[in-house]
Amino acid sequence: MKILLTGASGMLAAEVISVLEKRGDTLIKTDLRQGSSGIESLDVANLSAVLELAEGNQPDYIFHFAAETNVDLCQTDPDHAFRVNTIGTENVVLACKKTGCRMLYVSTGNVFDGSKPSPYIEFDKPNPINIYGESKLQAELIVKNLLSEYFIVRAGWMTGGWRIDKKFVYKIIQQLKEGKDHITAVNDKFGSLTFTGDFAVNLMNIIDTKRYGTYHLVNKGTCSRYDIAVKIVEFMGLKNKVNVLPVDSKKFPLPAPRARSEMMRNYKLDLLGMNSMPFWEESLEKYIKLNKDK
Repeated sequence: MKILLTGASGMLAAEVISVLEKRGDTLIKTDLRQGSSGIESLDVANLSAVLELAEGNQPDYIFHFAAETNVDLCQTDPDHAFRVNTIGTENVVLACKKTGCRMLYVSTGNVFDGSKPSPYIEFDKPNPINIYGESKLQAELIVKNLLSEYFIVRAGWMTGGWRIDKKFVYKIIQQLKEGKDHITAVNDKFGSLTFTGDFAVNLMNIIDTKRYGTYHLVNKGTCSRYDIAVKIVEFMGLKNKVNVLPVDSKKFPLPAPRARSEMMRNYKLDLLGMNSMPFWEESLEKYIKLNKDK
């Protein structure tokens, strides 16, 4: 397949690119910032640029990874959030329509309001409580309304890339590497981890089915931030040396409201007998042991 990728410099796209290269797919890699050689500059919010690149390459698929994922920045700058996440996605959709190619759109558990006591499945009704979630949901609706051959794949709390990971897991690892003997982690917010490597391998299993639609792709099991921190300490070999202190999320006021629950289940994959995602603890241990001496 010939695949055009947006957001190719990001940690999720990097893992997917590795899988695609091993498969022998032809790749056109783009990003707002070129980042490395072989990546073309593309602002997805620029319709003419998106159309020109798609028409010039005639891909079989566009894998749309480009997004503003900083939840608090989206809350404080809604124009930026909707420009990148919603209008940017609409531009990619229009390029797919014009060239006749299929689309993969990566979305998020932030489209839900967090009130459900059990994990969200693909058939639950979205109701985002922050701007980031709303901008991603509106993009989902555009994909669904304008295309027939598409995959929307929702990920959970993204983890991967080690040093380039700006999210929770590596922040805790960084504190431990700095020698802290106690760390705090929120115990009243719950979610599902998505390891980028697991996502990349299992994504292509979904794509190859040609069963278009919306899927959840998270690691099995659910957890709080506190649960993750406890396991990180254990897998770093510091179980008896570092205390993990549970705290209420009110201790960390942030611009964007966070849902109580971002827990998700790969329900459609379960029904299809295709849910090969490992449990989050297993992937976390593997991830840390592979990288901790770097």
